[in-house]
Amino acid sequence: MTALPHSLTLGSLRVETPVVLAPMAGITNAAYRRLCAEQGAGLYVSEMITSRGLVEGDETTQKMLVFDELEKVRSVQLYGTDPVYMGKAVEILCGDHGVAHVDLNFGCPVPKVTRKGGGGALPWKRGLLAEILEHAVAAAAPYGVPVTMKTRKGLDEQHLTYLDAGRIAQESGVAAIALHGRTVQQAYSGEADWDAIGALVDHVDIPVLGNGDIWEAADALRMVAQTGAAGVVVGRGCLGRPWLFRDLAAAFHGEQVATLPTLGEVRTMMRRHAELLSEHMGEQRGCKEFRKHVTWYLKGFRAGGELRHRLALVDSLATLDVLLAELDPDEPFPAHELGTPRGRQGSPRARVALPEGWLDDTDGRGAHVREDALETTGG
Repeated sequence: MTALPHSLTLGSLRVETPVVLAPMAGITNAAYRRLCAEQGAGLYVSEMITSRGLVEGDETTQKMLVFDELEKVRSVQLYGTDPVYMGKAVEILCGDHGVAHVDLNFGCPVPKVTRKGGGGALPWKRGLLAEILEHAVAAAAPYGVPVTMKTRKGLDEQHLTYLDAGRIAQESGVAAIALHGRTVQQAYSGEADWDAIGALVDHVDIPVLGNGDIWEAADALRMVAQTGAAGVVVGRGCLGRPWLFRDLAAAFHGEQVATLPTLGEVRTMMRRHAELLSEHMGEQRGCKEFRKHVTWYLKGFRAGGELRHRLALVDSLATLDVLLAELDPDEPFPAHELGTPRGRQGSPRARVALPEGWLDDTDGRGAHVREDALETTGG
């Protein structure tokens, strides 16, 4: 039986609970990271930014580099396909923004990204992957900042890359590797292959973080016990459920997991979320950003369609308060929702979109891969 990890060590960085919030576009902004951190210790990673956008001073990229005043450990996920740009971007993050952890994304399955050779497509080019990792680690070294990477099993079952990626990460000085137990072709469909996570644990000496199908705290404990992973990465499982991090923190420290929240407690969490968004973005934009979370928070509850519709159009905190008051505070959490998938699922892709001739060789050093297309949850 694998001993339960109580913390996670990434180079010089020690995380009190071996749990990492996966970057999700439009979700893991400073407000949401603060909300999750209020629930329990862990590492809370920002929305993904592009290395080229950061180096070239893109305004949208700059606006994404916002941190909460209580965010003691600044963690950023970086997307890039050019080793030099990636190195420069890491240096900017560490030197100018006080970032304490950089994660590199090689797991994005979005076709407009993989079609350019980025995201989950890039590890097929082992030489290019090594170049990028070496530049990033070298840039972070003077600041003592650990660099980690996120990847998938491979392009599809016939083109697996994760064991080579783990070896290359270790040789390049990467502090840890996170593996989403699905291929790029699977996207978010089907079940995650935890056996692959266990195989990677056996293959490398650096910490391996497991990602995929963690819907409850018990799932995280089961994954660690089954695979020997040093910790877990949680993405879709926390949508509309920030308290999952409270449960995870308790579970990893051998404590009793809290009882499920009533609708009244969920209502309080919704209000806090909207409040934090308003503090960071202004009330009008913050309330607009909050709308997308309503369906996730109320999933499985009996709240009527008309009320849900009005909540999805909320434009002020005052209006939100009026609408939230209509929810029954005593309604118990819908137990049938436990352990069920949340967020996007979809179907596996017929084929992975790749640049022409991408599979012809597995090196790719010196390749010029465009990274101007980006729309991803983080892999």
